[in-house]
Amino acid sequence: AYDLAGADGLVSKKRGRPSNRRHSEDFRNLVLDLVREHYADFGPTLAAEKLLERHRIAVSKETLRQWMMEAGIWVSRRERKKRVFQPRGRRDCFGELVQIDGSLHWWFENRGPKCALLVYIDDATGKLLHLRFAGSENTFDYLHATKAYLQQWGKPIAFYSDKHGIFRTTHASKRDRTSGLTQFGRALYELNIDIICANTPQAKGRVERANQTLQDRLVKELRLRGIDTIAAANAYSPEFMADFNRRFGKAPRNPKDMHRPFAAHENLDGAMCRKEIRKLSNSLTLRYDKVMFILDPTDRAAALAGKKVVVCDYPDGRLEITDGEATLPYRTFDTLRSVHRSEVVENKRLDDMLALVAEMQAGREQQRSKGGPRRTGQTDHMFGIRDGSQSNGYQKRGTKPGRKTDFTKDPVVIAKRQQALAQLKAAE
Repeated sequence: AYDLAGADGLVSKKRGRPSNRRHSEDFRNLVLDLVREHYADFGPTLAAEKLLERHRIAVSKETLRQWMMEAGIWVSRRERKKRVFQPRGRRDCFGELVQIDGSLHWWFENRGPKCALLVYIDDATGKLLHLRFAGSENTFDYLHATKAYLQQWGKPIAFYSDKHGIFRTTHASKRDRTSGLTQFGRALYELNIDIICANTPQAKGRVERANQTLQDRLVKELRLRGIDTIAAANAYSPEFMADFNRRFGKAPRNPKDMHRPFAAHENLDGAMCRKEIRKLSNSLTLRYDKVMFILDPTDRAAALAGKKVVVCDYPDGRLEITDGEATLPYRTFDTLRSVHRSEVVENKRLDDMLALVAEMQAGREQQRSKGGPRRTGQTDHMFGIRDGSQSNGYQKRGTKPGRKTDFTKDPVVIAKRQQALAQLKAAE
């Protein structure tokens, strides 16, 4: 072929001609008509599956993709227009809208653990109002941080957050504003503070861009100061915020401060906690997170038998039981508490039995209720589970020394023997 036609003779004669295995035009038109009628908003993969399931028409998803693109039914990812997010102007007043977010990052680089930074930034001025380092994003740490923020600045009009489970639940009702509230949302509702959840990260770009700046500047400042713990970082954060606000803060268009004072009936400490409703039994007991609470048999507690009370679980580890007006004294019985090795008595048989029980309990996987709160943000609480492990303070005892059988080399015995011999010689 090359000798007869040169380089053109090497080109296949099938080039430019339709494949012998291609589908007919009638079949192609039939498939596209079905797609337009039933699957106009379906992707090629799903449309190919439904054509096979419902119409017994087998066509590959890539072939269908090309047909749909040629017919203008489907647009490839490269040709799709990116979503445009138009900029939103700042709010007019300081304290009108405060954006909050948590940034999980290696803030201490390789000097410490990965942790989260809870950021509170004002929308009108771009100033950092509060920073708190925490082990993770959790309800108790947000209650800690929000309480500190409110004590310093007062109540803003609203907080602006993402759709994290701490701020938003999917079980809310449109009729009842208080239904489906998270613990954080309930705390803000009691203080007459609204929380708005952004639909996209771009909507709360103020705090997102601040996180990028913090992940650059704050990480380097912590490195220069040798800070590698959460406590030390929280102690340094006010100094960093002052420098950050001096450099990047803006003046609001309206000088009015929209932060509000607390009303006479509002209790900041009472609101910033986790609240659970429990029914008090006739024996004045209730269960919370696998702990039995036994109320003292006072007249007030006796009148509440069979009625509902509120368990208030505070971020600092305190726990109160109240009827809405007064706190009820109680004592506890932890159903998960295991036998601690240091409490084993010295009775020989009982000691061996309790040692076996402690060893068995230490090997069990003991945990609180799945519906209970994550307590990583609590500084101190009563729900720690003691077991017989050495990590919880158990000191392994060595074997007791046996009775001595060789007294010939004992210095005390030798001294007493020499003293007795000397007395015998003196008596003679």
